[in-house]
Amino acid sequence: MDFRLTADDRVGAQGKKGGGKPVPQAKRGSRERVEPSMGQSVGVFVDDERSGGTPSNPKKTPKRGTARTARAKTPKKRRSRTGGLLMGLFYWGFIFAIWGGIALIGVVVYYGMQLPSSNTWAVPERAPNIRILAADGQLISNRGQTGGEATVLHELPAYVPAAFISIEDRRFYDHFGVDVIGLASVALESLKAGGVTRGASTITQQLAKNLFLTPDQTFARKVQEAILAVWLEQNYSKDEILELYLNRVFFGHGATGIEAAAQTYFGKSARNLTLGEAALLAGSLQAPSRLNPKGDPTATATRQRLVLNAMAEEGYISKDEATAAQIDPNQTVRTKVAGSESYVADWVESLMQAYIGEVDGDVIVSTTLDWRLQKEAEVIVREMVASEGPKRHFTQGALVAMDVDGTVRAMVGGVDYQASQYNRAVTAKRQPGSTFKPFVYLAAMEKGYTPDTLAEDAQFEYQGWSPRNASGKYAGTVTLRQGLAYSLNTVTARLAIDVTPQVVIDTATRMGISSPLTPVPSIALGTQEVNLLELTSAYAPFANGGMGVIPNVITKIATADGKVLYEASTAGPGQVIAPNILGEMNDMLETAVEVGTGKGANLNGWTFGGKTGTSQEAKDALFVGYTSHMVTGVWLGNDDATKTTLSGGNVPVAIWSQFMTKAHEGLQIAPIPGGTYQNASLGVPQPVIDPATGQAVIDPATGQPMVQYVDPATGQPVQPGAQAAQQVDPATGLPYPQIDPATGQPVQGAMIDPASGQPYAQSQIDPATGQFVQPTIDPNTGLPIQSQPAQSQYYDANGQPIQGYQVDPNAGQQPSQYVDPNTGQLYDVGVDANGQQVLLPPATVGQQPGGFDPNAGQPTDQQSPRSQRTLMDLIFGDQQN
Repeated sequence: MDFRLTADDRVGAQGKKGGGKPVPQAKRGSRERVEPSMGQSVGVFVDDERSGGTPSNPKKTPKRGTARTARAKTPKKRRSRTGGLLMGLFYWGFIFAIWGGIALIGVVVYYGMQLPSSNTWAVPERAPNIRILAADGQLISNRGQTGGEATVLHELPAYVPAAFISIEDRRFYDHFGVDVIGLASVALESLKAGGVTRGASTITQQLAKNLFLTPDQTFARKVQEAILAVWLEQNYSKDEILELYLNRVFFGHGATGIEAAAQTYFGKSARNLTLGEAALLAGSLQAPSRLNPKGDPTATATRQRLVLNAMAEEGYISKDEATAAQIDPNQTVRTKVAGSESYVADWVESLMQAYIGEVDGDVIVSTTLDWRLQKEAEVIVREMVASEGPKRHFTQGALVAMDVDGTVRAMVGGVDYQASQYNRAVTAKRQPGSTFKPFVYLAAMEKGYTPDTLAEDAQFEYQGWSPRNASGKYAGTVTLRQGLAYSLNTVTARLAIDVTPQVVIDTATRMGISSPLTPVPSIALGTQEVNLLELTSAYAPFANGGMGVIPNVITKIATADGKVLYEASTAGPGQVIAPNILGEMNDMLETAVEVGTGKGANLNGWTFGGKTGTSQEAKDALFVGYTSHMVTGVWLGNDDATKTTLSGGNVPVAIWSQFMTKAHEGLQIAPIPGGTYQNASLGVPQPVIDPATGQAVIDPATGQPMVQYVDPATGQPVQPGAQAAQQVDPATGLPYPQIDPATGQPVQGAMIDPASGQPYAQSQIDPATGQFVQPTIDPNTGLPIQSQPAQSQYYDANGQPIQGYQVDPNAGQQPSQYVDPNTGQLYDVGVDANGQQVLLPPATVGQQPGGFDPNAGQPTDQQSPRSQRTLMDLIFGDQQN
């Protein structure tokens, strides 16, 4: 089509008439037509009706082919010009479309060449999900990069996908991946609304971005996004694309996919979402960090209403349903709060690599967690920290509870998981304080000491180290039972030095402590850091008959289709405490909660043992206790290790008592396996006291005070060593050398000193008399001098000789009183008329330490050897560390 214009056709062109006068131009706005002729002048006519004027020469008849002819053809010419304009627009539009198409193809090709070859394109595998279940099958949490498992589209309520389609891509089922019409529609809709109402990208484009591209907002990325969207549409059905989209889109708070979002925000499966919840999640995609159900409540409510209205407009729901599902912007959306079980989920996730290696597919992990006990523990710890924390200056707490075989039933890693994911039960390592002391005493029992061995509670210095009691008070001579019950640092320190720090470490490691420890004497006081989980598990052998345990929380790991990848085993370390030693330890640990620092604990008739602990400056306060059913450890303190006014015997004991009471509801009371320490064969232990000084006589072999035993039934003393049992050297597995203490000669069946648990030494026997030789004590050091005190022969009032020994530690001085070891009688030493020393009845009768009346020959306290504890109460009654 060719468009040509002559010079005369141009608006404003002038012609000449007759003598060459200019032709007047038509007035603006009039309609005229100028027809050029060969060698003739050009006439000008104006439409009178349109212009409102009159013809210049009404009587003149126009010639053929001139003015009248032109006027008659004017309408046709006007149509021709309009059509030409349209044709021109079409023409140039077509040209521009062709060139634009070529340019678009060029851009697509250019950026498409930057993508990998299309025959290598494939939807990447979804990151594996770890579904963690409690013992009863309840979901604890989902772990992994997505935070939830994949879901199937047809399992979701119809309004769930409808919500996303309505707000994100209304023409989803009509376009080919890129919605050209939809782009214009969104632009107009957003313009009318005064803001963006929905995304301009289609669901398919968003999926392409999530699967293949970075989130960069660049032109190149948008082009590649469109290319990949078209590819997805060609290779997947609409429902498959929608399912992929719902499983891969990010909803904030670490939740990728609709199932993860439903669990994270509402604590339910996506299959159970309500209409309002579905609209909330769909609306959050525009800005997941701000519009999620835990974000800005006003903005979230506004966005939800927009989604519901869009669903009503599209016919998915009615207007009434949309109104009913709307949330009140003045009320906070009720969402799921991540509880303390999330600490367990984090721990389980950290174990996966060690259990099954790299996780390359969805797995289901069954755990030992008791959901009811977990929630009980969470509430108790949180409430106690809230009520006692401000008063005692602490902000955090942790709890670990396990069956006596190491099966973890509850774990609280902190007060608020949402505020802090740091696990103070597993990850944190803190000083255990006196809760570490049982391992020192265990090493001492294995060396041969007993709960009734006497020790000196007094200050001392060893290689520059001088341990002190927390109370600043010292009781003098005490039993080891009392030393542990009242948490006497000096007694524990003496034991650690005696058995050596390395033996203490070996003992603790055998019991279950896995943290690295340094062999220094101060280890006795719990100065080296461990975590609460290992500390609690190390008490389990005391509760289960002496068997070592490995803390266990996972029972089975299986794939989504049921293939078992791991199953827990019942194998363990085996016996780690000998039965007789176990009885001694239980005896002491039960005493610690009966009258010692843990006496605030209470458990409705159950027999239990335990130990409190308080670190330096009260930065940590702990209590670990056990029954035949469960072991539980509690820690309280601050994350920045600032000091508190706590002690192990107050708030930790209270938390332990509350939780263990809940844990033992409905259970039959059962004794602790292995029983408790019984020394009936040796009678009631009584220290051998020097009446002149009031101090105990020290055993030269052990440096510990000597003990005599009284038959509780008759009140008569039992001959030392007469009923001692044979013991085995734990280092060799063989019996100790078999020495008869009366003769100093080897015999069949080793005779053991009941005070020290060791065979009597040859040096303790007087070869002339066969009697036991008592050491001389240095009053400045409190240690025995390696020399024998002078032996004297004494006679009773009837002049009969008495085989016995003096109790005065000051060798060479005249004793004032005398103890008959065979009868336990205490005598005054006097001189008869002949000047010979004789034993006289004492002038006064008094109760000796241990509750033994030497005149009556009867114990004054018939209950048990623990009658001595009342004296300790006077000194340490308020001590709770």
